[in-house]
Amino acid sequence: MNRFQPLAIAGLITAALALTACSSSPTGRQQVLLYSEQDMSQLGAQSFDALKEQEKIYTDTKTNQYVQCVTDALTTRLGGPQTTGQWEVVVFDSDQVNAFALPGGKIGVYTGLLKVATNQDQLATVIGHEIGHVLAQHSNERLSRSQLANMGMQISSAAIGGADYHDAAMAGLGLGVQYGVLMPYGRAQESESDIIGLRMMAEAGFDPFESINLWKNMAEASGGSQPPELLSTHPSHSTRIDDLRAEIAKLPNFNTPKPQCKI
Repeated sequence: MNRFQPLAIAGLITAALALTACSSSPTGRQQVLLYSEQDMSQLGAQSFDALKEQEKIYTDTKTNQYVQCVTDALTTRLGGPQTTGQWEVVVFDSDQVNAFALPGGKIGVYTGLLKVATNQDQLATVIGHEIGHVLAQHSNERLSRSQLANMGMQISSAAIGGADYHDAAMAGLGLGVQYGVLMPYGRAQESESDIIGLRMMAEAGFDPFESINLWKNMAEASGGSQPPELLSTHPSHSTRIDDLRAEIAKLPNFNTPKPQCKI
């Protein structure tokens, strides 16, 4: 067999899978999704159960009610299976300045975030952003793209001869996939979740301008340790703030009563 035939086969397989799994995100961006919602929900539930075993759960009643209140205000307008009451919310006792949402309606918030997100509107910025990842099926998308990338690399490996040439070529191909495809796409997903979350929080009655203050707080908390944007899956703080300002200017006036979530 010609040594380049497997490369052609890899391209054909990848193209066929992409065509059969093409979808659009809530903002209209084209996506490749290889897994069903049921598959992703099961994976999300398994991951969440594992985290609850590994991490210390924070049991303070007022804090849990506060985080639940913000989450309920955000999700009550989603409708369908994503509406209020369908999301399991857990607060983890950790200094991590972090939160996450998983397919299947799972939300985790670390107590360290509550020191940086200093009010309900800033917390809604983060939780809305994380819910945005779920609504846009970003976990499915990243997993699908990783699967396609791995498939291409495995077939390419069989096509390249010579041990030294093989090792060098595979290392280069790996870097190309990581920095040229997967990581930049991660930045697109982060920016998309910012847009989805911003609209969600504004529609729920939270102050969208507090999203800017939240990311200013994040920049201060990081102490300038954020990696260069080119090598990061997240936009830089300054890029994020500029993009949020532009999106806030496009928001309609929802006239929703402001939630009253307090610790």
